[in-house]
Amino acid sequence: MTEDATPQPYGTPAAPRVAVCGEAQLEVDPEIASISITVSARGTDRRTALEDLTRRNTTILDLIKSYGDAVEKLETGTFSISPELTRHGRGERIRAYHGRVHLTAELSDFTVLGELTTRLADQELTSVDGPWWSLRPTSPAHGQARTQAVHEAVTRAREYAGALGARLVALVELADLGAEAPGPRYMERRSAPPMFAAAYAGGAPEPAPALDLEPQRQTVHASVNARFTMTPPAL
Repeated sequence: MTEDATPQPYGTPAAPRVAVCGEAQLEVDPEIASISITVSARGTDRRTALEDLTRRNTTILDLIKSYGDAVEKLETGTFSISPELTRHGRGERIRAYHGRVHLTAELSDFTVLGELTTRLADQELTSVDGPWWSLRPTSPAHGQARTQAVHEAVTRAREYAGALGARLVALVELADLGAEAPGPRYMERRSAPPMFAAAYAGGAPEPAPALDLEPQRQTVHASVNARFTMTPPAL
């Protein structure tokens, strides 16, 4: 009777298996800086609040767009306008209307980031949060981390085999950590909570000095599981 040639999910004395986990962690410079802008307006009637909000929103958009290719993405998020109620006798009446527009911008040119954030924060009834540093999903750093994790797995398996007087023969399986179950394949560290938030009731008579913002390095992590067959150990 011939021996079954179907690969087994476990090792045999003639072809032991070794399973290892390879990991890599890289520290790299960020590629994107994101900021959040909130434009506000207040008026005694709805039309006034809307007109003021529209004017300020246009001013902010024009300011951001004036930086050209340095701004990779500019998006409008939520818009709201709501009445402020106050008690009047036994009932309530509308005291004022409050309007807000939330914007997000992504910049790839960090040399203008400090100037832009300062100019935005210097605008009337405008607040700025950020920056949040990150990498693009297509950043080469992710591939570099995965490659390094694979090399680490091979090195570790070779060391285990060598400790037994054996050598690796073939790769049986290579998988991202968590590939068979929900979970991140790599982790990317973003910045801590907002570095600054500013709001002004009116513009300053002189332009405010540009903020000096230092990019926060990002951590890219990759993990792989690997299984190899090896020659019989010299026990």
